[in-house]
Amino acid sequence: MDTTKPGYHDEKAAHLKRLRRIEGQVRGLQRLVESDTYCIDVLTQVSAATRALESFALGLLDEHLSHCVADAVAKGGDEADAKVKEASAAIARLVRS
Repeated sequence: MDTTKPGYHDEKAAHLKRLRRIEGQVRGLQRLVESDTYCIDVLTQVSAATRALESFALGLLDEHLSHCVADAVAKGGDEADAKVKEASAAIARLVRS
């Protein structure tokens, strides 16, 4: 495995496309507020954008675990422990958000 590149490297184009779609959702939220759209309709779109970001984050986390963490664990030592702790902290942040 090439540890000089991030775990998502092979899917970079797909990730960028997905992030652009999420960006469009957020811009849509701005338009809804600018046009005084009913609160519940705006909240529905906020929920959709939130789910899209959460889904993106989980996919990125999966790639990180299967690439960066797995590579460090295979090598062993302090780096492995650090990568596992780092991943655990990232999971905790996702769960709390």
